[in-house]
Amino acid sequence: MKYCSICLNPDTRPNTVFPKKDICPACHYYHSTRDIDWDERLSILRELIKTFPKFRRRRFDCIIGVSGGKDSLRQALWIRDKLGLRPLLVCLAYPPEQITERGADNLSNLIKLGFDVHTVFLSPATWQKLTRESFFKFTNYMRHSEQAILSAVPRLAIRYKIPIIFWGENPGLQLGDMKTVGKTGYDGNNLKNMNTVAGGKLDWFLKAGFKRDKLFPFEYPSAKEFKDRKIQIIYLGWFWGDWSIVNNGVYSTLDGLKIRTDTLKNTADLHGVFSLDEDWITFNQMIKYFKYGFGRVSDYVNEEIRLGRISREEGIKLAEKYDASFGKKYVKNFCEYISVTEKQFWNQIYKSVNKKLFKIDKNKKIIPKFKVGEGLIK
Repeated sequence: MKYCSICLNPDTRPNTVFPKKDICPACHYYHSTRDIDWDERLSILRELIKTFPKFRRRRFDCIIGVSGGKDSLRQALWIRDKLGLRPLLVCLAYPPEQITERGADNLSNLIKLGFDVHTVFLSPATWQKLTRESFFKFTNYMRHSEQAILSAVPRLAIRYKIPIIFWGENPGLQLGDMKTVGKTGYDGNNLKNMNTVAGGKLDWFLKAGFKRDKLFPFEYPSAKEFKDRKIQIIYLGWFWGDWSIVNNGVYSTLDGLKIRTDTLKNTADLHGVFSLDEDWITFNQMIKYFKYGFGRVSDYVNEEIRLGRISREEGIKLAEKYDASFGKKYVKNFCEYISVTEKQFWNQIYKSVNKKLFKIDKNKKIIPKFKVGEGLIK
């Protein structure tokens, strides 16, 4: 286990490769942007948009996948008001047991701000079964929903003949998932290679007994479909000099975003602005920590360290204290939803703990074998 010497990104992040001996891809990219002329980047985007055909009868110029949260709200407003485009927003609808009142309010806020929102629904019974299957197969209850939102957006772009899909950050350059890097810094057509989507195929759904005709939102379009319909995913983060978790949260709250008010101990959400549409994500980030040695707090502090808002030492203290935090009430609610006991839930977690990074003692306490910011303890 090796850490970036600038931030707290470990080389255990899926699909990451440090371009330099001790500097992670995200820090390498961030420091390469210091001398960028962002007005010039905006001009590049405007010229890029001109290369796509416009049709008078087409109601929308582009598509944005949204949840109603900080990133999607800021993107939607910027694309409409700054670029003068007409975006169609696409949202994956969670069942009543999963979506928060805050999430529903934030989605309503987008509509009140004048946007058209296309909502993708699945039958509640199918969604519940998929959630359970995702949890026990991947120890990631979101595995199916992550694939659904990433796949449904280009599916609808093809159906409605809308050539431009805007996405937020470049997960390769700005996070370190290098399999998503495209031909340019803004080319997002390799997004399907993200770790949580793994190509967007339906193999595991079908093996689990789900019928293909129930899985339309989950099957990522082929490269041929992208090419034939001239679909291009564009990473907006490549064009914004101030893209960050905190900045997006601040801008969006000014436009009506409702944020979390639960405690940091229950959410590991330093600013209350992460994945606002549902709360089970809190323990999913805890699971990520036990798999890879970093969680949500590390993702937060990495950005803050790069931006010079906190020191690496301050980041270490926050990550050590809160990366494994989760709300017990959310675990209880989730277990009730998929009809399992909390003992079954934790047994699945123990199976997925990375034994190279953690040990499980006789009392079932999960103990790290590493020191945050340094690596494995010898």
